[in-house]
Amino acid sequence: MQEKERALDGVKVLDFTTMMSGPYCTRLMADLGADVVKVEAPGGDYIRMRVPLREGKSTYFATLNCGKKSIVLDLKQKEALETVKQLAAQCDVLVENFRPGVMQRLGLDYETLSALNPRLVYCSISGFGQNGPWAQRSAYAPVLHAACGYDLANADYQDGLERPLKTGIFVADVLGGSLAFGGIQAALVRAARTGRGDYVDLSLMDSMLGMLIYECQAAQFPTDHKRPLYQATRAKDGFILIATVNQNNFEALAQGTGHPEWLQDQRFSNASRGPNLGSHREHHWSELMALLDEWAAPYTAAECEAILNKAGVPCSRYLSVREAMDHPAIQARGSFATLDDGAGPFRVPNPAFQFRNTVAQARDSVPELGADTASVLNDWLGWSPDQVQNLQTATA
Repeated sequence: MQEKERALDGVKVLDFTTMMSGPYCTRLMADLGADVVKVEAPGGDYIRMRVPLREGKSTYFATLNCGKKSIVLDLKQKEALETVKQLAAQCDVLVENFRPGVMQRLGLDYETLSALNPRLVYCSISGFGQNGPWAQRSAYAPVLHAACGYDLANADYQDGLERPLKTGIFVADVLGGSLAFGGIQAALVRAARTGRGDYVDLSLMDSMLGMLIYECQAAQFPTDHKRPLYQATRAKDGFILIATVNQNNFEALAQGTGHPEWLQDQRFSNASRGPNLGSHREHHWSELMALLDEWAAPYTAAECEAILNKAGVPCSRYLSVREAMDHPAIQARGSFATLDDGAGPFRVPNPAFQFRNTVAQARDSVPELGADTASVLNDWLGWSPDQVQNLQTATA
């Protein structure tokens, strides 16, 4: 049976990205059907050898690069640079995440390549943008988390910390890659309408600042009013997060926990205490949290979740990543695809969005380093085997 159409079928993408933010962006395009050609140095993307490894194959790399093709070009060689220009003349999108200035020094900047291909959408992903005093700073995700205020803002929401929390989940990379993907799609729409491409300058720093919606406003307009923080409620065997965001949630909570008297308790009234001070309930938030601990203590976290869900209270048990992956609700939505890179099957997340009429799903292929060099040069440029061999000999 023929596979269902994908939204970016026929779109050609040259991918000069490594590590995480750029590959995540181009992986989304591959999921939507784009012909994504990953251009790698002879040594390959560093992530190819990052754990988890099975039989020398990284599922970390596969998650970020499934559905793509791999060609090897040594950009230190003039023959390789000329080949890139020919490929760029044929493609729709180019994405790179080198340090600002590298592509210009190679003669592969937007101005040069758009002169060859006016429809080209060219995206540069960097830590601090392509210009400005911080443009040349090293910028891995943990650096961005510290620089943008995210780490200190998060630390301010905790009690008793002596230093900011450790970083292990790279929010900046996934967020920046997602926003780069969105910017590229907007530029493709413009290119289809006008015949002119565009240059997308994606800053991971700007991505993180854009996420701090409340915090950016509170930094400009400080207030004595502290927002209520949603914290873990301790059950008999674990924890549950209860998010009573509005008055309806609180009323459902009081009824669902068997404590309707909370609705008459002046401490938990939703009435305002005055300008800039919030409601009575917000002022006595810690007391409400303590009462929830008392209520939950005799129950398991699963029992708490069932009681509160039945009452219509937003809540969830704290699940491990493995538990979330295996949860029937996640399975039913098709949130994961199963791939096999030659070392056995494993699961990777599909895009968070789904379409009614087209497919948005990880494709079951993981490129070996340089495995597609000959086929891409033949398909995109019409090169013969001898021409491919001559390039490989010249750049060896």
